[in-house]
Parts: sequence; structure tokens; C-alpha cells
Amino acid sequence: MKILAIETSCDDTGIAILSAKGGPASGGDEFEVLANIVSSQTALGKKYGGVFPAMAKREHQKNLVPTFIEALEKAKLLKTNMSQNFTAVKKTDIAEILSREPELEKNLISFLKKYVKPNIDLISVTNGPGLEPCLWVGVNFAKAISQFWNIPVVPVNHIESHILVNFLESPDIKFPAIALVVSGGHTQIILMKSIGNYEILGETRDDAAGECFDKCAKILGLGYPGGPIISKLAAQTVIPSLTGNPVLPRPMMFTKDYDFSFSGLKTAVLYAWQKNKQRSGKFFASRQKTYQTQIAFAAEVQQAVIDVLIKKTMKAARDYKAKTIILGGGVSANSELRKQFARHCERGTPWVRSNLTLIYPKPNLSTDNAVMTAITGFYHRKSATSDVAQLRADGNLRIE
Repeated sequence: MKILAIETSCDDTGIAILSAKGGPASGGDEFEVLANIVSSQTALGKKYGGVFPAMAKREHQKNLVPTFIEALEKAKLLKTNMSQNFTAVKKTDIAEILSREPELEKNLISFLKKYVKPNIDLISVTNGPGLEPCLWVGVNFAKAISQFWNIPVVPVNHIESHILVNFLESPDIKFPAIALVVSGGHTQIILMKSIGNYEILGETRDDAAGECFDKCAKILGLGYPGGPIISKLAAQTVIPSLTGNPVLPRPMMFTKDYDFSFSGLKTAVLYAWQKNKQRSGKFFASRQKTYQTQIAFAAEVQQAVIDVLIKKTMKAARDYKAKTIILGGGVSANSELRKQFARHCERGTPWVRSNLTLIYPKPNLSTDNAVMTAITGFYHRKSATSDVAQLRADGNLRIE
């Protein structure tokens, strides 16, 4: 079957087309990515210092149809509609669904007049969690094309999709598994007994890890987004020999639960940075010396986050006798995090067995994309519906 997937949970507009088959008769699940297009708003984020829901929503409205066309072209499914059988009734239906997205309505109607229905069997769309204004744009887009082309839709949980994207190249994951989903908006440890059977063991009580990186980067004057910048700087450190080299706390690292808290780390960075700046005086007047201090801080911030993530995840793996550890989410693209997780899974610790299987997606599939939405839609295809009026966005949707 061919699945059209739509992802608008935050500030990236994602459209993917996936060819999928599965089941005992075919020897297992098989996927082929026919198209994976992401229209990024990172440049806007850098300009304004973060993601603003209203602005991100407008960009989704503008980007969805062009991204859709690009994906169909990539998948060789874009064909001109010579019959022009676009009725007033169908136009009214689309206008009603997209009444709050006028620019998207205009672009979609223009598209539907020009092109014929592609060979798509299922539409998969992210309906939460995320920024609700952004989610609604993707959901309404899915509802409109579903109704016009009579294609069923399956709603997808964004957190689950960060886990199941790993099945693209590792369909034979051994259970039980512990999944660590870590991104700008979420940091959760999830027990996965099978596909669709989850239990949230722990999550952040305040800032997510990615959010902490963004805020720390802002304090250090490094710009947005913080995660990639901190990772890049941290890779340059060897043994910093700076006076006042920061030693930051590892919040909640030794608590008996599986929860996280990163807001205190951000505060510690603020105080340490101000103290170091005051103590160094003229030292900070030199651009090169300032840069060296930023490197030292970046390395310490990154390691503090990694230490906590690994400690909590490995504790969960021990307590629930996990056979596999799964990483997902934008922060999981951090190369140092992956390297240190791999070392712990291979060697083990005094309290966790070695040879745990570690699985994580390619970096471009760690950040938000629609391939993960398509794969999750495939596994939940039996819940697809043609009653699009019941489809809703939920910014606080839970995986359980």
C-alpha cells in the first residue's frame, strides 16, 4: 500500500510518501520511502529567537501545498487532471473544512483543479502532541484531501512516531524495550511491550532537554536552535584550561524515579556564566577568549544532559529487564549522546547487563519528518476512518 503522511506538529512542514507491506505472508514488514520532503522554518527561528505558534501556523498554510507537490513529483505520482471535473459541491466542502486556513484553501483548490488523484491508499496525519494551531493545519489539510479523493485517514501520535520510525530499518526489535524520546518539547522514558502497548515511566517535570539546550545557548550568546550549536562547540573541546571551568549539576540524576528536570541546569548555567564573566574581566574582552569559554560551557552543558539521560534510561532498562533501548526525537541526533549510549549498552555497568541492543534513526529521521508519521500510520491502519468530521488535533495528546 502507498501512504501519504502529513506532519505539522511544530515548525517543520513534512510530507512523505511511503510504500509499505507487511505480515507473515510477505515475510515481515517492508518499507520503501518514495518521498520525504521537509520545509524547514529554522531560518525564521534564528531570526526571531524561537518558534512562535501563530507564525509557524501561517508558514504551514503557505508551505503545505508546494511541499505536497514536491513529494508527489519525487514519488512519480503527480499527474495532470485533463477532465477538470471539479464541482461546486466539492469546492464548498473544502472551503468549509479549511475555513480557518484561507491561504491553504486557495492553494489546495488550485492544486485539485490541476492534478488527478494519485495512487494513494491511506493518509496518515500527526494529530498530537505539539503546537495545537500547527497541528490543526495538518489535520484540516488531511481532512480536505481525504474527503475530496475518498481516502481514509489514520491519526498518529507524534511521540509514538518518533519511536516507530526505527522500524524503517530495524523491523525485528526485541521486546520489552525502553524508548527514550528526547526533543525540544518532550523528554520521556517509555516502556514498550509491543507496538501499541506503551507505559510512560518518566518524563520531564519542567523543561525538556532540547528546550534546555536552547535556553543555555541563548545565555551563552550562541543563537538558535541551541542543540546543534552546543553539539558543534562541544566537539571542539579537549581539556579546557580555563579559569573557572564550569562544573554543572546533574538534576534528579540519582532520584529513585524516572523523571527529569532541566530548568535548574539552565539556571546554574546562567549563574556560572555571569560569575565566570565577572571573575575573568578583561578576559572576556577578547573575542577568541570568549569563544574558548563558550566551548567549555557547551561541553559541560552537553555532558550534564547526557549523564542524566543515560543514567535514567539505563535504570529503566535494568528495572524492566529490557532487551532493547530505542532513541528518538531531535536531541537523539546528537552524536555524543549516541556514542555514549552505545558504549553503555555494549559494556554494561555494574548494575545493568551488557549487550543491550541500541537502536536509533538516521539524523534526518530523528528530527520531525513525515516518514515517521507514515510508518506509524501503517501499523495503525486498521483504525483508519473516512469519517473525517471526527478527526481532531490535541496538543496534549498522550501516548498511553
